[in-house]
Order: sequence, then structure tokens, then C-alpha cells
Amino acid sequence: MNKRIKVACLSMLIGGMAINPAQSVWAQAAKKPAAKTSAAAANFDLKYEKYKLPNGLEVVLHQDKSDPKVAVAIMYHVGSSREKQGRTGFAHFFEHMLFQNSENVGKGNFIKGVNQIGGTFNGGTFTDGTVYYEVVPKDALERILWMESDRMGFFINTVSEWGLENEKQVVKNEKRQRVDNQPYGHTNYVILKNLYPASHPYNWEVIGSLEDLQNATLADVKEFYEQWYGASNATLVLTGDFETPEAKQLISKYFGELKNKPEVKKLTPQPAKLTSTKSLFHVDNFANLPELTMVYPTVEQYHKDSYALSMLGSLLSEGKNSPFERIIVEEKKLAPGASADQSSAEIAGTFRVRVRAFDKKDLDDVQAAVFAAFDKFEKDGVNQQELDRLKIKEETALYNGISSLLNKAFQLAQYNEFAGDPGFAKKDIAMTQAVTAQDIMNVYRKYIKGKPYVMTSFVPKGQEELAVKGAVKAEVVEEKVVAGAEGANTGTEPTTFAKTPSKIDRSKMPELSNNFAFKAPAIWTSQLKNGMKVYGIEQNELPLVQFSIQLKGGMQLDAPNKIGTASLVDAMLLEGTKNKTPQQLEEAIGQLGAFINVSSSSENITISGNTLARNFPQVMKLVEEILLEPRWDEAEFTKAKQAALNQIKQMQANPSAVASLAFNKVLYGENSRFAYPTAGTMQTVEGITLQDLKDYYQKNFSPSVASFQVAGSVKQADVAKALASLEQKWTAKNVALPAPVTATAKPAARLYFIDQPEAKQSVIYAGYLAVPVGSPDYAALQAINHKLGAGSASTLFNVLRLQKGYTYGAGSGFSRRPTAPGMFAASSSVRTNVTKESLQTFDEILKTYGTSYTEQDLATTKGALVKETALSYETLGSLVNLLETINTYNLPLDYLKQNEVAIQNLSYTQAKSLINNYIDPSKMVYVVVGDAKTQLAGLKDLGLGEPVVLQNK
Repeated sequence: MNKRIKVACLSMLIGGMAINPAQSVWAQAAKKPAAKTSAAAANFDLKYEKYKLPNGLEVVLHQDKSDPKVAVAIMYHVGSSREKQGRTGFAHFFEHMLFQNSENVGKGNFIKGVNQIGGTFNGGTFTDGTVYYEVVPKDALERILWMESDRMGFFINTVSEWGLENEKQVVKNEKRQRVDNQPYGHTNYVILKNLYPASHPYNWEVIGSLEDLQNATLADVKEFYEQWYGASNATLVLTGDFETPEAKQLISKYFGELKNKPEVKKLTPQPAKLTSTKSLFHVDNFANLPELTMVYPTVEQYHKDSYALSMLGSLLSEGKNSPFERIIVEEKKLAPGASADQSSAEIAGTFRVRVRAFDKKDLDDVQAAVFAAFDKFEKDGVNQQELDRLKIKEETALYNGISSLLNKAFQLAQYNEFAGDPGFAKKDIAMTQAVTAQDIMNVYRKYIKGKPYVMTSFVPKGQEELAVKGAVKAEVVEEKVVAGAEGANTGTEPTTFAKTPSKIDRSKMPELSNNFAFKAPAIWTSQLKNGMKVYGIEQNELPLVQFSIQLKGGMQLDAPNKIGTASLVDAMLLEGTKNKTPQQLEEAIGQLGAFINVSSSSENITISGNTLARNFPQVMKLVEEILLEPRWDEAEFTKAKQAALNQIKQMQANPSAVASLAFNKVLYGENSRFAYPTAGTMQTVEGITLQDLKDYYQKNFSPSVASFQVAGSVKQADVAKALASLEQKWTAKNVALPAPVTATAKPAARLYFIDQPEAKQSVIYAGYLAVPVGSPDYAALQAINHKLGAGSASTLFNVLRLQKGYTYGAGSGFSRRPTAPGMFAASSSVRTNVTKESLQTFDEILKTYGTSYTEQDLATTKGALVKETALSYETLGSLVNLLETINTYNLPLDYLKQNEVAIQNLSYTQAKSLINNYIDPSKMVYVVVGDAKTQLAGLKDLGLGEPVVLQNK
């Protein structure tokens, strides 16, 4: 399908991690569409009812009673494309503002209110629109409609200079975190400035510039709200378990009286036009590898050619037989991979080629290889077999794209707002089906072959010679790092404001309807004769099956000097079998419309898959072949090893990854098997041979340490049939698993620092090894952390982000491991010039948490956690994860219910005792990754001892 909306960011963070709608239906859209789908996909129809309120608000209802919850999405037809020069980033900034206050809900109560009922929420801004969404228990339907309508119609009077200045710091922190402090973070900025003229609505990034954000005024906010945030410029979608007459009555009650604002004129297509190629380079402070990007101007969304361009991207870059794989990866050995992708927005589109090369590779050679791959594609033409494979996989992707209520809400809202029809999916699919091989060749010649483009060479410091010859230095605005905090918000927060009249009493928060009930999924179990355990959940909403085979061991079975072996084993398992080349295996999987993946962790190797239910038996035959007959191809091993080294090199450039890895090493100790990344280090991976992989496989792959998890539209008896051959052929052997780690050495110091020169933010981790293996307190630990750091209503988030404006997000949590102590960890990325102040704030919050924790905090947590659990098990992926957790930690099948009981029975006295035992400020160890030149000296008088400077290696 041709859904090409790019979500630039999401303003609310939960536990320090952004919830990203692009991970759901938009992520499925990012998978290039197939040229043809099956009859089932062609007949796809997401049932809905659409109507319009007198004020112009368009409403779409989709009833789904499979789960006791509802999802609400409101999409406004306003994004960065509607901004003014000098006020870039304002649509996204305004998205932030709408979470802060409204006349009747009250300051901070939107965030708090959703958290207290166990719901999730967020917002996202992209070039052409803004979306707000919530998923809540169904008994909160009226409450969430009251809250959303208050933002739509009763917000603007609450906005003040104080609130404006406070939120500016948050948005600027987001830009620093997402763009300025990231490898290759300025790529889009350079491309947009050179692809579109200054007058074009796509000339700037959605997040805007720091200068423009700082210059935003209260008058700007009011003007923007009045112009764009009217009911007639939005679509409201409600999906889930509701009664239609009641839902209509409530929507009319809360949204019907909102005033109708002037109709927004639609933008007409404005494709970019280049008269010549532009080549630019940038020396990237955070990049360790050179990267080439080539962007060609194309067409807007839903244009006929956009479908063929999407197929072109897939055929060029996806799969073992693709020209990019053959030329760039295999023949020239310049990079571990390359991508090509069509991205269509409302008024223009682009076709982007990206290659992140191996260390020290010249980007002139990369550019030449891209053109050689283009030539190969044109010479060979469209590979019909590859085209067929992509066609078949579309149906699976289609169903996965609507696997949750929220995904369905996004799809209906987007199609309604941008195609004028919530059911446009059928037409979208039909357009995809209609693409022919000739169409693909036509768009290649029309938009790509010999056409001008914008090219960027992003190279590491000191490696300018790697940029494409003749490239011009790009103009990039980079914030200077200066010592000392930015000026504090000296304004006064107002306590009163004018009230907007309403026909109904909006002053009281609607009560919950108390019609909520959660029934945990029914789990069945069995065990094969070879010892493999089997866990299953039958769920028949969609014709899909998701599964995993989890083998205990993972990285902890690597030789100490060859960490990364398990990770390379997982990379090799999909590189062919005894009777299938890598290309043939890929083709066999694709012809079934399946997705198969292999991954490794510190304690497991997991083979996972997702398939149409009707193809499950055939997919399991392929999994059996992958598992029992690996190919161990020497050439593929060389490629996998090079890719692994490239991945490690990239991680060394990412401040967040550097901080996380250093934190692990400090807590577990230099010699612990858990002190290193699963992928290994440059030194350990260099020494790994193909024989090491074979030895690992022979010693450690056995059904005696394996479990099979499955969820979806398949019965237990059919699972048994599908596993019968594997049961017979896979014989058990003794696998020597390491004994659990029960004790670790205490870190030598309390404060560690890693220099990241010119970092725009400092990454902070604080914590210690707090959770013993098999701790019976784990459920209760989630409860005592909830108020501290589990979400946007938590203390850490509230103080560090909302009150002080130091960060974009902050959070904390407990983790557990099956064979080693788990940790308590709090973390955040803060602007560089408040590093010291942020550490002081962390320390203060942790020291006072035990004394400030109230009985009401515990009561609120109990109510929220029960409903959070109920809302967590909707997709097949979440159900398979549940089964994996049960197996990994040897938990009872009803452990969700047991957790609920444990949390509900937790007394205030017990909670206080757990806080004192598990969140002990005196045991906290801090790791900071930031700019040593401006920040290190100031950390010496924090009372945490002399900082120990670590090397990034």
C-alpha cells in the first residue's frame, strides 16, 4: 500500500522511550508494496461507519469486541508544510503544547489521567499532519472523549508565556537528542535545503531549527491554533469495544458544540525540480563510517507512478538477487547492504538511495557501484520471480498492518484525511496490484536514469578525503556547547484564565463506566518426545500465525575471547541450507508470504516467524531445514562477519549505545560474560572463524534446551502435526549451560565518565544490580517503580522534563535475567550544559523517593497496572512474548493473574520496605557520556567521588 506518511517525532515519552506509531501501520507501509496481492487481500475491507458533525468534524467508527479497550485517534490536516519561514518546527512544537493544559482537564492532568487508568497515549507530527491518540480500557470511553474534546476546543486560554518558554526547552532537547546528537542526524536537513527551494513547504525539517523554536511567541501559538485546530480540519476515529449508539451520543455531546473554523485549503502537488545534480559533504562529529545518500525528486502520494517507484526500490535493494546486493555487497564489497525507497507525501515525493559503507571506503567508489547496479537492473530487467515473491508477501504484511486497534485507527484516519475515504485501502491495494514490469521500467527511466539528484557524503572527522570528489561543504547549523545552564524560566505561571462557555458541564471528569473485565489468554502446553517444550495460544481474529523457537544459551556460551559467536550463528542460519542456496531459501520463504528472522541475546538464540495461517505447515518445514541443515557457506560468513564489525563500529559512535554498554560493564565487571554486547567487540569478532560457528552449533543446539511458542489462528492438534517431523529428526544432546551468576564485584567507583567531544547532550545512567536471580518480588518491584519512573506521569519525567526542561524524557525500571542479577536503572539524555544539575536532580529524587511515597501513590499504581496488563496482550507478537517469558523464567501459566494478586495485596508498609531495599541511593552508580571539555570538571564536587574516565572502545 502506498502510505508514505513520515512521522518525525512523538512528543510524549513513556519511561524514557518514545512510543512510535511508525512501528505499527506506518512501519508496514514502509515495507515496499507488492505489485499484486492474493484474492483475500484484494477483497480486504475494514468495516467502518463514517459521518460528519454539523461543525465539520469527520467521525469514523470501527467496532471490534475482541479486546476490552478502545483506541481514539484524532488526525489534524496540519504539519510542517503549513508553517511560515522563520517559524519552522511550529506544528511539532504545538503538538507538545496540547499535552500540557486545557480549561477543564487541568494542567498536567491529561498525562496523569491516561496513566492512572492504565492507558497509553502519544502524538506525532509529520510534513502534512498531526495525530494524537490514546488506547484505554473500554470503561474510560467517555472520559477520554471528554479529555480530547477539551484539547480541541478549550485549550488556547490556558497558554501562557511561562508555559511557552518551558516547552521550548523540551522541544529543543528533543531536537538535540534525535538530530544533533545522532550519527548522520543532519542528513535530512542538508537534503531538504538543497532539494526544495526556500519557498517550498518541504524545504525544512518537521522538527525545525533551534533558533526558530526560541523565537516562537504567544501570538504565534494563538494564531496557529485558530487557523488549523478546528473541528472541520480533523478526523476522529474510534475503534474497539463500544456500543455504536452510545459512542455517537458521547461524540456529539463532547465535540458537537465546538465551533466551526474557516475551511482549510488543500495544497496542490508541488514536485521538486532539479536542473542539475548537487553534491554536498558534511564532517559528522558522531559518525564512524562514511555514508552516501542520493535523493531523486519524484511524485506525491497516491500518484500512479508512486506505486511503481515503491516496487522499483524493493527490486533494486531487497533480497539476495537484487542489483544492490550483487554489485555493492558481493562484487565490490563496499558495504554490508544498501537501501532504495520511494517516499511520497501529500504534495511531493522522493526516491532515496542510502549506503553506509565499510570503514575507510571511498564514497566515489560507492557512487560508481550504485550506478553499476542501476545498469545491471536496466540490462536484466524486472526479475519476475522476485516480483512474484514480493506480491505474495503483501497479504501477510497487510494483515499484520491491522493487527491492533491502534493500527486500524491510524489507517482509517490517514486515508480519510489524505485520500478523502477511510476505506481507500481497497483502492490503494488495487493500484499496487496494477503495477506491471513495464511500469517499473518506465518510472526508472522517467525519474532515475540520467536524472539530476541531491547527493550527500557524510564522513567521520579526519576522513574528508572519503567524500565524493567535487562535493561542496554543506551548510549545517550546529549548536555550540557552552558551560553553564541556559537561563531559567523567570516568568510566573498563571493560576487563572478566562473560561470558554459550554452547553454542558465540563468541569467534572466523567466517571468510569465499570464495564471493564480482563480475561487472560488461555494457554495450552505440551512437550515433544525429544524434550522440546511447546506453548500455545489460539487466537482467530486474523488468518495469521506467529511463532518462535527459543534456544537457551546465547552469548553466555561464547568463548570469552570470541564473544559475538552466537550473534554470527544467528546471522548465518538464514544464509542457505544443505539443499538451498541463500537465494533459494529466501525465495522459498517469500513464496509462502512468510517472514522468518533469527536473533540472539545474552542468554538465547531465537528463530521467529510470522505467516498466513494456511501456510503454517509449509513454513515449519522450512524452519526445520534452517534449524537442522545449516549451509555454513564460507563466502556468506565473510560477509556476515564484515557486517558485524560494521555494526560494532556504528555502536561506538552512538552516545546512547556507548552509555548503555559502559553501564553494563561497570555493574557486571570487566570479566563478566554480561559485560559485553551480544555482537561482541572489534577484537573478539576479528578472531572468530567459521569453524567456531560450527562448533557452537554442534555443542549447543538441542531440543533439550529449546522451547516452541505459537499464537494465532492454529489449533493445538495442527501445531503438533507441523512439529511431528522436527520431533522425529531433532535428537537431544547434553548442553552445558553456565551456572547462574549469584554475586558480582562491587564497582570501584560511583561516577564514571566517557568523553564524547562536542556532544549536544549528556547521556546519564544511574543504578546498580538490585534484582537477584529468581526474585519473588519482581511483580512488586514494577509497582514500586511505577510512580518513580514508569511513564510520563512519573516523578523523574515530571521533574527533569516538565519542571526543569533539562531533557526530552527520563525514566527508570527494574530488569531481570534468568541467569544473572537484574538491575535497577534510571536514565535520561539531558542538554549538555545542565549535566551537573541533572545528576544533582537524579540524586535528590532517588534519595527522597522513599520518604515522599504515599499510600495514594500505591493505590493509583494498583489501578493502573491491572489495566496496563489487560491492554498489553492484543497482538500475536505480544502473546508470543508472554509465552517466551513464561518459559524463560519457569513461571506458572496463570502468572499474569498471580502478578495481579501480588500487586493488589501489596501493603503500603511492604511497598516502603521494598523501596528501601531495592532503590537504595547509597548503592547508585552513575555513568555519563558527554563533552568532557565543558562538563567533567564540574562533576568532581557532586559528592560521588572522583570521576573515573573510561575509554570508548
